[in-house]
Amino acid sequence: MIRRAVGIAIAALALMGTPLAAQDESAETDAIVVSAQRSGAPMWIVDGPRGTLVLVGEITAIPKSTPWYPDRLEEATREAERVILGTRSRVSPGDVLRLIFGGSRITRLPDRTVAADYLDAGQMARLTALEQLYDEDYSRRSLLMTSFDLFTRRLRFNRDTGPDASDVVRRAASRARVPAEPVGTVRGEDVLDNLAEADPRSHIPCLEAAMTAAEAGRDIVEQRADAWRAFDVPAVMANPLELALGKCWPWADSDLGGELRGQWTEALASASEAEGVTLAVVPLRVLAEEDGVLDQLQSRGLDISGPDWR
Repeated sequence: MIRRAVGIAIAALALMGTPLAAQDESAETDAIVVSAQRSGAPMWIVDGPRGTLVLVGEITAIPKSTPWYPDRLEEATREAERVILGTRSRVSPGDVLRLIFGGSRITRLPDRTVAADYLDAGQMARLTALEQLYDEDYSRRSLLMTSFDLFTRRLRFNRDTGPDASDVVRRAASRARVPAEPVGTVRGEDVLDNLAEADPRSHIPCLEAAMTAAEAGRDIVEQRADAWRAFDVPAVMANPLELALGKCWPWADSDLGGELRGQWTEALASASEAEGVTLAVVPLRVLAEEDGVLDQLQSRGLDISGPDWR
């Protein structure tokens, strides 16, 4: 009777055609994926030739009122083979001094110019209306700094927020000693030079989008987060706040934005061929924009499962 039972077990394994070790590895991968998906963050699973790539689509400044479960993302992180996080900026003491003594080149318009020297009549009328609404003078302020003021002080999109996905994964990886690497690095000196040397006119699309977001009102902050939690990626991408953030520095900068996107594309293409499970927290716009990471991975014929991004 015992011999017959052993024989049946061996025959069943032979029919399945999968070694026990492979079964264990597959089960472990499935457990990581399920834990990550249960967090409530939108994500995509990319099955590569030797492993699995879990892409968590991140938006910054998620309101505390948004119901998602960071502890489940922590659980998935602890079981992953490796983690990829956002770009790290290398800032030196010299960079700090340059910002202190040369900061006006970033925060103010050059020479004695004012906003009206760069904006057309329609744009200036919109800005004047917002100045009156908020009792603020934007005339000499950098167009980029004006845009950021509309985001942070007027829409208050970064107030009363919970942890971002990258913060959750970074802490969990550190505690569990899971290898974690930034997708790339940029030098603080290059960032400051990029900002200081930019033509004020290059920030006009950012300002226009920021004004549109401010005119839409604070409800768009919650709407963006709700769409993110509902995995409605096209709605997130079409939200006035997300559109504005994508049209502003650094993402809209042809040099720095291109470098950041290139780092993600290269790192994730490599990770899709790695063994085991790689968990990456990626800006949603980098994943879901036209010809973004998901489009490029799909064009390579990789199997991608997750919410529609178009």
